[in-house]
Order: sequence, then C-alpha cells, then structure tokens
Amino acid sequence: MTSPGRLASLRQLAPLAWPVFVGQVAVLANSTVDTVLMARYSANDLAALAVGVAIYITIFLGLMGVVLAISPIAGQLFGAKKLAQAGDELHQSLWLALGLSLLGCLALLFPDPMLSLARVTPDVEGKVRGYLSTLALGLPPALLFTAYRGFNTAVSRPKVVMAIQLAGLALKVPLSLLLIYGFGLGSLQVPALGAVGCAAATALVMWAQALIAWRLVRRDPFYAPFGLNTGGLHAPRWAAIKSMLKLGVPMGAGMLIEVTGFTFMAIFIARLGATAVAGHQLAMNLVSLLFMAPMALGNAAQTLVAQNVGAQRLADARRLGWHSLEIALALAFCMGGLVFLGREQILGLYTQDPAIIAAAMPLLIWLWWFHVGDAGQTVGAFVLRAHRIATVPMLVYALAIWGVGIGGGYWLAFGEAAWIPARFHGAPGFWSAATVGLALAATGMGGFLAWVHAKEVQTRA
Repeated sequence: MTSPGRLASLRQLAPLAWPVFVGQVAVLANSTVDTVLMARYSANDLAALAVGVAIYITIFLGLMGVVLAISPIAGQLFGAKKLAQAGDELHQSLWLALGLSLLGCLALLFPDPMLSLARVTPDVEGKVRGYLSTLALGLPPALLFTAYRGFNTAVSRPKVVMAIQLAGLALKVPLSLLLIYGFGLGSLQVPALGAVGCAAATALVMWAQALIAWRLVRRDPFYAPFGLNTGGLHAPRWAAIKSMLKLGVPMGAGMLIEVTGFTFMAIFIARLGATAVAGHQLAMNLVSLLFMAPMALGNAAQTLVAQNVGAQRLADARRLGWHSLEIALALAFCMGGLVFLGREQILGLYTQDPAIIAAAMPLLIWLWWFHVGDAGQTVGAFVLRAHRIATVPMLVYALAIWGVGIGGGYWLAFGEAAWIPARFHGAPGFWSAATVGLALAATGMGGFLAWVHAKEVQTRA
C-alpha cells in the first residue's frame, strides 16, 4: 500500500469514500440505536426486532439494488459529459422506485412465507407483524431517497447525502426513545410501543429525508446543468426504465442473495430461541458497522471507475478498480483484528445480560475472516457494476452465499452427523459456513474482474 500508484488511487478514492462512510454509519446507527434500546427493553422485543429487520432488509435491499442502477448509468454519462441525459435518468429512476414500492409494501404487509421459516413464538410473531406493517409506510420515501443517493454518488457529490443522513440520525434518536418507551404530554398519552415504536420512528425519518432531498433538487444550483431545477417529473420513458431493469434486476438479485445469506441466518437461528437470536443480532450489528468501510470504498470505486469508463480512460479505470480492492482487503484485515481482540469490551457496550453476551461471544470468533471476505466481495462487485456487469456477480453470490453459506450453515447448525464438532452446532455453524462462502465470493469477484480487464486490453490492442 506504499507504492505511488496505490497512494494516488487512495487520494482519489478518499474524498468520495469518507462521506459515504459517515453517511452509512449514520444509517447503521439508526439500527444500532434500536438494537441497544431493545436490548434494554425486553428480550422478546429484541427478538422481534432481529426477525423483523431480517425480513425488511431482505425486501428493501433487493429493491434498492434495482433502483441503484442509476449510479453506474449516470456515472458513465457524467464522465462522458452528457449532463442533461444523466438528469433524465434520475427522473426515470424515480418512476422505477415508485413502482417497486408497491411490490415492497405488499411483501411487508403479508410476510407469512418468511415468518413461517422463523417459527417464532406467537407473541414475538405479533410484534414482528406490527413492526413490518409500520415500516411499509416508510418504504416509498426510502426508495425515492435511494434514487437521489445513487445519482449524487454518481456525480461525485456524496457530502450532501451524508448531511441528510446525519440529520436523519439526529431525528431518529429522540423519536425512537419516545415511541419505544412511550411519553405523556398533557392530554396526549403515547403508550410504550416497543419494536413497533422503532418502525414508526424509522418511517418518519424516511419521509423527512425524502422531502429534504426533493427541496434540494429544486433549489440547489448544482443540479441546474442536469435540468433538475425546473419543470415537473419527466414522463416515464420505457426504453430507459427497461435499460435500468436490465442492469438493476441482477444488481438487486445479487444484493438480495447477499443479504438473505444473513437474514436467513437470523430466521433459522430464531428457531433456537430468543436468547440465541438476540446474541446473533448483536454480532450481526457489529459486522454491519465494520461493513460500512468497504461499502464506502466500493461506492467511491464504482463512481470513479464508471466515470473513467464513460470518458474512455480505461487504464485509469483498471488501476482504480484493482487498487480499491487491495486497499479494502488490507483495511478489513486491520479492522477485523482490532475488533476481535476487543470483543469482550465491545459486547459489554451493547448489553450487560450475561446470557446474550454468552450467545454472541462464539460468533465473534469468526468475525475477523468473515469481515475480510465480506470486504473483498463487496468492492469487487461494485467495480464490476461500474462496468455495467451484474449478472456474473449474482451467480457468484448464489453459489457462494446461498450454496455454501446457507446450505452449509444449516447442515452444520442442525445436522445430526456424529462427526460434526459440537462447537459448530447452532449459530456458530452458520457463521463458520458464511465465512467460507464470503471468501469464495471474494475470490470469484476478483477472478472475474481480472478477466474483464484482460478482455479490455485485448480489445484495444
């Protein structure tokens, strides 16, 4: 990481990566706030939060991945200096977000297929249903804001998104406190809502962020060259939406496969009881926090690689793609090691419940290498999407995460073979298999990226 080439790449990546990192940490902090508050509220509500978040994230991230097709598309157009065309693509992505919101809301209101896998107790199931039906109110603005976020990332303007996300966090904390524990203000009495209060606070924050984004697009002169300051929403252009779907559906499917590798862990671990799934929730929240760094770096890499591809600077695109992957792996190795060494103290920040800590501790043994594999596959996938390649990453995810991670994890966790060591029974079985799956996914992404680069060199030779 000390060679001039890598340092030059890091100087280009860092200004785009750090605002994304801060913004995504703010987004994750919303979930962390809910997790900490639920851990102190009740084990049943924490279990409901874990299962509800797993289902919601499965639905939301799959749809979000489709909407985020705007990012590589607008990035290449921005690199080619076709600004008005890039602005029109944002309009089309908003139509796409609205259409996908209808599908997502139906899935949240009728979650029976996924709830049947969790096999939670009736009282936890009721809380999960209330959580999901309340979050359905916040899904449309969340997807609309996703389109805005993807566009701003593509045109190298992530700081404004970061500012909105930080404002959302500042609003989320007091709302969650008030709605989870209840409050009274004169004749207004709001009862303690528990997990449902988390969802209500999140939905209100989503609407606030979407309204702020709309106001900025209409008033900020930065958006004028893109044709976004005047006029109404452009009519839908089916050719543009079809092009987005062609790239976005495999992007969304890839993200869906990736996230279900984790959400199905929570759903299956829920069969082991509230304490086991609560421990898993703490470990997964910690992994999600670590994930923000490679995701931010991947976003920055996607932006710069897409812009260079659009400007026909393919050598720069290749350099940035490889260097971002190398930097992500080195950073993940260091961060994972630090968290592994301080795991006892870190878990103590979440809860003082010894049963939940005991359930989470064996899972963190796998965290170090889990995070390295996660970083490699994440940045590799982002760089491939910058080249408008999403189908191969989707197939890699299906094999590595569904096949090895979920299939292998279920076999280890619930298998009855006498030769399977006891330490792989239950939740640790899922975490060990997921670690191997992520390592395979990272290897697959890196190998295919090398093939793409070699093909580009041959084509221009």
